[in-house]
Amino acid sequence: MPTIQIIDIIDIVLVAALIYYIYRIVRGTNVMLIFWALIILIIAWRAADILGMRLLGALLSAITSVGLVALIVIFQPEIRRFLLYLGTKTQLNESLLKRLRFWKHNLQNNRQGLNYEAYINACMHMSQSKTGALIIFQRGNEVEELVNTGERIGATASSALLETLFFKNSPLHDGAVIVHGNTVLAARCILPVTSRLDIDPNLGLRHRSAIGVTEQLDVLSVIVSEETGAISYAIGGTIHHDISPVELRQALEQYEC
Repeated sequence: MPTIQIIDIIDIVLVAALIYYIYRIVRGTNVMLIFWALIILIIAWRAADILGMRLLGALLSAITSVGLVALIVIFQPEIRRFLLYLGTKTQLNESLLKRLRFWKHNLQNNRQGLNYEAYINACMHMSQSKTGALIIFQRGNEVEELVNTGERIGATASSALLETLFFKNSPLHDGAVIVHGNTVLAARCILPVTSRLDIDPNLGLRHRSAIGVTEQLDVLSVIVSEETGAISYAIGGTIHHDISPVELRQALEQYEC
């Protein structure tokens, strides 16, 4: 009679964790149906193998083998997000990134100080005038790919500069502004849009882009709604709506932008 060993328990836990993380990435998207179909197919294949159903097992095995390439193509965006998730969200890497950002934070703070007031005041003024805005704060990942989609600025961040960039008649107002510390890296940048179906359908392209970029990169997005003037922020694919200036400062400090 077979006995369950420690390695079997570890095997089950690892497989369960892998399935859970894949589920977290694809939930709310059109790929979710394919995910469940894949789970059912694998269970049926293993059941046929255990029950000695050779014909059905061979058929399911062939389907699984041939479909592997197709699945890679279908799941390409999700695979990329999964690898990015492993690279930026695991406990080890997150701990290392926090330490590096803490040292960098102290170094920058000693040299010139982080000017949170520039971002907060700009968001408050744009909120009052209902000027749409989307600011991306670089954290752990490099954002050169995003910067290359827009116009490079390379200027010190100030409330006046940010409000000018997002002014409706400005040629750079459309798209996102990428910042790093006290520096505005680029404006009019194009962001990936989330494909999730479980978010508020009333959210526009600006909010969907803010969520989408945080799903793929370790960044913080701050959004000012053009319709309501509400300030929101997104991190890790989760959006926090209608926050106050105090809450905005707390988010910037908490996530070490």
